[in-house]
Amino acid sequence: TLETYPRLPSVRLYQMVKERGYPGSESHFRRIIGGLRPRRKVEAFLRLRTLPGEQAQVDWAHFGSIPIGKALRTLWAFVMVLSYSRVIYVRFFVSARMPSFLSGHVGAFHAFGGVPRILLYDNLKSAVLERKGDAIRFHPTLLELASYYRFGPRPVAPRRGNEKGRVERAIRYLRTNFFVARPFTDVDDLNRQVSAWCQGPVRERRWPQDKSKTVMQAFEEEGPTLQSLPDDDFPCQETLSVTVGK
Repeated sequence: TLETYPRLPSVRLYQMVKERGYPGSESHFRRIIGGLRPRRKVEAFLRLRTLPGEQAQVDWAHFGSIPIGKALRTLWAFVMVLSYSRVIYVRFFVSARMPSFLSGHVGAFHAFGGVPRILLYDNLKSAVLERKGDAIRFHPTLLELASYYRFGPRPVAPRRGNEKGRVERAIRYLRTNFFVARPFTDVDDLNRQVSAWCQGPVRERRWPQDKSKTVMQAFEEEGPTLQSLPDDDFPCQETLSVTVGK
């Protein structure tokens, strides 16, 4: 039966064997089934390593809703993490539209004091407009940002979570170690708190590649390898076309 229905619950199997006269307890039967149930093949992933200043990973994360006036707005977190040192930049927005996306990049580059050479994206609408096989059509505004700061945008391969595992772990770390049970008055207050968190506890934690170092010590190695910032920031303001009557 398990070969035909490998995901059949143990409760259902226990009912079937009881009808055939099985006298044992359910807990003992569950242990038997645990050893007999066919296991799915686990896919092996290559652990990815990057050089200092080579790459950062970017993603949006959803954090529920907050009241603004009489309206209920969606709360989003823009997250960028340097792949080598694991330094994290976070900024909360009430919109995941392009102006917020651009502003998150500019804020992250200033927080890092430079720009990595490659930025890795999930299939975000703000980054990838269309994808057919290996053919990628990036958002033209993202390409303008990339040319202004001299970085190369790269999308992750479909269903390859290991390629952007650093930003996914950073988002999970943000949820469990910062956001949960966190009181705040508004988005500005939340951003002040998360900025202090990114500058303090995030950089004081142990560096995953070498437990004898902190993330801050790894960032001290990576910081000088980042590309320099331009004199002026990329324009992030939202542009709206309006019609004015007489």
